[in-house]
Amino acid sequence: MTIIAPSILSADFGHLADEIKKVTDAGAEYIHIDVMDGSFVPEITIGAGVVKALRPTSKATFDVHLMVEHPETQIKSFADAGADIITFHVEATNHAHRVIQQIHSLGCKAGVALNPGTSLSAIEELIEFADLALVMTVNPGYGGQKFIESQLGKIHMLYHMIEELEAECDIEVDGGINAETSVDVREAGANILVAGSAIYGAPDIAQAIKDIRGKEIVHHHHDEEE
Repeated sequence: MTIIAPSILSADFGHLADEIKKVTDAGAEYIHIDVMDGSFVPEITIGAGVVKALRPTSKATFDVHLMVEHPETQIKSFADAGADIITFHVEATNHAHRVIQQIHSLGCKAGVALNPGTSLSAIEELIEFADLALVMTVNPGYGGQKFIESQLGKIHMLYHMIEELEAECDIEVDGGINAETSVDVREAGANILVAGSAIYGAPDIAQAIKDIRGKEIVHHHHDEEE
């Protein structure tokens, strides 16, 4: 089942609780919360205080994406604020395995994220510990960017890597996702799709979510004929 995670980066920041309700009422399961620190990425967005304020307003899964240096210093405040999933960038820490342990110890699911220029080998040792692997299909830091096609091969390789390790690890994709690019990333093996402007900019949000979710794709396993 494909999970849709609208990114509130594209929402109206003056009415965040309403904007979250709007997409969950329209069928979205997750809310993707982009946290930027002005250092790991150029922009600054929202912190744990905002997540804490939003938490009582929604039952959706809060999917917090930390685009920050030294994520280990931020994990506790976001866990306390009510994050369900905390994803950090492997490029931002020297101790990724320890950060995963830290996230789990606080009762959250742990995700590892990769920039477009980061090789899968950076998370190969982490897949069996992580709950989610996030492949960025744009360079993080700004909304509304164009999908980077070369990442499809990475998603496909990641899918097989997870399968070979028999790991329980979701594949999330973030960047330039719309009804068209969604088909390719789902075929490559992604099951959680983050979309910002394609959802929040749509005239009919429920329809946009439906179009991005698309039809269920059956993946053939390695041992069968491809």
